[in-house]
Amino acid sequence: MSTEDEVSLQRRYYAETAARYDAMQISGQDEHQFALAILSAMIEFHGIRSVLDVGSGTGRALRYLKPRHPEVRFVGIEPVAALRAVGHAAGLAPDELRDGDINALAAADGEFDLVCEFAVLHHVPEPARAVGEMLRVARKAVFISDANNLGQGGALARGLKRTISALGLWRAFDLLRTRGRGYHVSAGDGLFYSYSVYNDYPLVRAACRTVHQFNTVDAGPSLVGSAPQVALLGIKK
Repeated sequence: MSTEDEVSLQRRYYAETAARYDAMQISGQDEHQFALAILSAMIEFHGIRSVLDVGSGTGRALRYLKPRHPEVRFVGIEPVAALRAVGHAAGLAPDELRDGDINALAAADGEFDLVCEFAVLHHVPEPARAVGEMLRVARKAVFISDANNLGQGGALARGLKRTISALGLWRAFDLLRTRGRGYHVSAGDGLFYSYSVYNDYPLVRAACRTVHQFNTVDAGPSLVGSAPQVALLGIKK
């Protein structure tokens, strides 16, 4: 299957599940709700006045953050029209939740103080390209809340994953276990890729003055090897 076919399959999944998407994906205590609480505090702490949320879905992040920061300009992009329609019905204006491509953001360099994403990068075939676009458009900061495959599973599985990754064999291993597809499919998440926020940590580190890491679910002292979900906050200036 080509990358274009994979994207089409994923978007079809979201279109078909749009009406029940929030019920399937959102709870008051999930990892991204925790990440949103962190981001809300960081918006105030760093004096953020404009935010772009990429891969907004039904606009969950915007709906959480807008009432808490009425002085901030929020924009979300989402390529699936059915998901945008749910967000619009929930009160988001068309210019707040709009069509867009995470791999080619229709925004100028540094147009938004902060650019964020929640559970999007593990659905993107080329996440490094998307992170590069986030960093380009962000003037002050980026916030990434996503999966860390190296911290998922039991202790033995996590150790094996770190070893395979350190040897540079993860791509070959993943192709083997997915029978050459390179992606996974589940009823609850559609099509997704094996991904770790630490894959793109070097990009964030190179572009930012400081980088902060948060485990958004329970984890041990080493987040790389124990946290299944991680949020990164990169401060450019």
